[in-house]
Amino acid sequence: MVAVKGRKSTSKNPPILSHEFIIQNHADIFSCVAMVFVIGLMVQVTSPWAYMFIALHHNVTNTTEEPTAPIRYTTGWKDGCAVFFYFLIAIIMHAVLQEYIFDKMSKRLHLSKVKLSKFNESSQLIVFYTLSALWAIDIIIRENILTNLWILWESYPVPMSASLKLFFIGQLSYWLHCYPELYFQRVKKEEILQRVLHATIGCFFTFSAYFFNFQHLALILLTLHYVGDVLLHTARLVHFSSQKEKRTKLVFLVANSIYVVARLATIALTCVVFLYGLATQEVKFDYATGNYNTPALQYSAALIISLFQGYLLYVFVAKQIKRSRENAAPVVVKTKPKQKSKKREGKKSDYDDYDCLPEVDQETKKNLRNRPSAKAK
Repeated sequence: MVAVKGRKSTSKNPPILSHEFIIQNHADIFSCVAMVFVIGLMVQVTSPWAYMFIALHHNVTNTTEEPTAPIRYTTGWKDGCAVFFYFLIAIIMHAVLQEYIFDKMSKRLHLSKVKLSKFNESSQLIVFYTLSALWAIDIIIRENILTNLWILWESYPVPMSASLKLFFIGQLSYWLHCYPELYFQRVKKEEILQRVLHATIGCFFTFSAYFFNFQHLALILLTLHYVGDVLLHTARLVHFSSQKEKRTKLVFLVANSIYVVARLATIALTCVVFLYGLATQEVKFDYATGNYNTPALQYSAALIISLFQGYLLYVFVAKQIKRSRENAAPVVVKTKPKQKSKKREGKKSDYDDYDCLPEVDQETKKNLRNRPSAKAK
């Protein structure tokens, strides 16, 4: 591990353990904590303890009967230790990408504060979505999940390979690291609720699929979801960086089309697996083997996923309709009213002042006018 250089916002070093000190040096701090676990592997006394946080656990492969069988894993409480370690790694990688790539890119683009916040958020999500989608596609191809789609319900619960288990531990670590990043990145108060909701939803669906042993189904659904979202965030970055309107419209057209297809495909696959595939299997609830195939779970999962995807589609379509109406609305040019000349407004006749006076003052002013001036005398 390499310590990350903290941001230098000021020439003076902030006090140790102050908020500014932690924000500037949080990557170095978490690098040191992660190094404790790595160094612990080298010491015989602490090796079992450090191994619990770094390695994968809950192996269910019987190597005595089948020595050449691939290693398979299930879920368990020790996975929390691994999630904590890779949670530290996620924070460090976030700081590295932000410091050495995205900050330098944003300086060249000269973005406003609002666009800069969206740029940083989209950049981090693009990296995560792209790596996760490529990793998931590799697992799908290696394990032939698409060609043997019926194993999603016929072989349920299916033990995980090492790559699949590490994939879900990485997913949980990333979504959990989003919460402290609100503090480290100085996120504005008006943006906190949206980001907390986003991280909570991602953590909820990932953990639910992992706990109830629907990892293979979730792998396909997450791939569809990530491909649709990564294109939308890419289109946003193209909008920020490119000044060509045709290019921006083309990227948004492709991204919007794939986003809609991904949402519909997610609903269709969810209904096929839960309402058709698992419904044909034996109804069973066994915590020891990780089998939760009950009608309550089938209908609840299908309903929650379908409603969530439908809500995303509704919000997306509503935004597109609103944006098209704004673009189609005629531009009204406001003309400034003609200003009266200052001379006319400022100049008042003596008769105007005279009419505004009461009767006694009118008579006095009339007598003063009729008197001969001193020069005339």
